[in-house]
Amino acid sequence: MDNKPETNPIPQTIRDSLFIANTLIDVGFRSDNTIDRRFRYLADTKVPANATPVDGVRSYDVTNDPNWFRVYVPEGTTGKLPVIVYYHGGGFAYYDPDSAPFDGLCRRFAGMFPAIVVSASYRLIPEFRYPTQYDDGFNLLTFLDDAQNRKKLPDNADLQKLFVFGDSAGGNLAHHVALRASQYKFQHINVSGLVTLQPYFGGEERVNSEIASENRLGLHLNQTDFYWRVFQPHAPDEVWNRDHEVINVSGPRAANLAGLNFPPTLVVIGGRDILEDRQRNYYIWLLNSGKEAYMEEYKYMFHGFYTFPELPEAIHVISVIKNFINNQVKKTTSPQSRL
Repeated sequence: MDNKPETNPIPQTIRDSLFIANTLIDVGFRSDNTIDRRFRYLADTKVPANATPVDGVRSYDVTNDPNWFRVYVPEGTTGKLPVIVYYHGGGFAYYDPDSAPFDGLCRRFAGMFPAIVVSASYRLIPEFRYPTQYDDGFNLLTFLDDAQNRKKLPDNADLQKLFVFGDSAGGNLAHHVALRASQYKFQHINVSGLVTLQPYFGGEERVNSEIASENRLGLHLNQTDFYWRVFQPHAPDEVWNRDHEVINVSGPRAANLAGLNFPPTLVVIGGRDILEDRQRNYYIWLLNSGKEAYMEEYKYMFHGFYTFPELPEAIHVISVIKNFINNQVKKTTSPQSRL
C-alpha cells in the first residue's frame, strides 16, 4: 500500500522492552529441556474479558475443554461480519489469549476490520509436544462447525467468511490448520483466507537472516533452536529434525499442495526478523505451488512488531490485512477455483 511507514531507529523504550522479555525467556531455559516459567510470568500481564466495551470492543471467554478461547465483538456494527480465528505466538511455549499483547492486538483487529475475533488457546511445549498444538488448533474449527457450538458466537458471525490468522508460532500453527482444513469437509465453515504474521519456520541449514543476525531484534537463534528441540515428540516414529515438514514447511519434505483447496494467503515479514528469509521462502513456495499468495514487508521491523501499537507499522499492517480480507470477501468464485 502507499505511504508505508519506515520507523528507524526503533525507539529505545521498545528496545528496552524486547531486552527484558528476551532476558526473562533465556533465564527460564533449563538444560534438561524444561522451562522455568516463573521468570516469564513476570512480564506476562493478563487482561480479563470485558462485558463493557473497551475501545469499542467487548469480549468474553468460552471453554473448549481442555482449552478455551476469547471472543471479541465490535460494538455498533450492523450486518454479518467475517470471523477471524487467531492463534497467538510465543514459540509454542508461552502466552494465552488473555496475555496483554494479544488481547490488545485482537481488540484492534475486531474494531478496525471490523470482525468477530476468536482468539484460541492451545496447550504449550514442553509439557505438551507435537502434534498437540496442531490438534488443538484444528479442533477449534470443528468445534465452531458444530451447530450447537455456533451459539457461542454472536448472531452476526459469518462462518462462511472465516479467516485463519496467526503470528510467529501461531503463524506456523495457522498454516497447518489451514492445510488440514483444505482436506476436510465442514458443514458450516468456509476458510476464506490465511494471514501469517512473521510465521515461525525452521530448517537444518541456516539461512542468511539467521546467520547475519546481529542487527535483528525480538527473537534470537538460541530461542528458536530450544523451542524446536522441545517441540519434537519424546519418541518420534519417524525421522525428526528441523527439516520435518511441520517446521521447514517449504523445505525438502514439504507437503504437496497440488489439488488442495488451500486458501489465499497473506504473509507479513520484517527486515530485522531472523526468520525473514524463511518467511520469504514460504511465500515463494506458495506461489510455485500454484496458490494465491501475497507478501507485505516492513523494512526495519523486528519479530513481533505488531504487538506495539505505538509503531506506525503496527497500525499500517492492520490496514493491509483489512484490504486482504475485503478482497477475499468480495470474491464470488466457488472454492473449486482455488484448485
